[in-house]
This record gives sequence, structure tokens and C-alpha cells, in this order.
Amino acid sequence: MNATPRCLSMGKGEHRYVFQYHEGCESTLLASFVALANDPRSEFDWFDAAVLSYQLGDQLTNQFEPVAQLE
Repeated sequence: MNATPRCLSMGKGEHRYVFQYHEGCESTLLASFVALANDPRSEFDWFDAAVLSYQLGDQLTNQFEPVAQLE
């Protein structure tokens, strides 16, 4: 089974953050948000991590809504 490629992106000032990941690797993506937010050299902060985490949750919800409607 091939994992479906996914993408999350966010603009912040002059920066554009683009995260590409495969379906099923969401925990690795979340760990990347944490690492970036903890890096003092990065302008990516905890608010940014929260925004992208919310977007990720939204994607997952939308992915599983059709399945929930079948029940």
C-alpha cells in the first residue's frame, strides 16, 4: 500500500513554511513542528506549530468524515 503524499504550508512575514509528508507519518510531522519551535535560530514558534497542527487535524477530520457517515 502506497502512502498518499500530503502537504501543509504557511506564510509568516518573508518566510514560507512548506511541509510535505506521507499519509500515516503525521506523528513525524508533529515532531518536526516541535523541533522547529524549540530551535532558537528559527523564526517558527509555538503559535506557528499550533496553527499547522490545527490544519493537520482538519485534514485528518476531512479524510475520515466520509467513513463516519457510512456508520
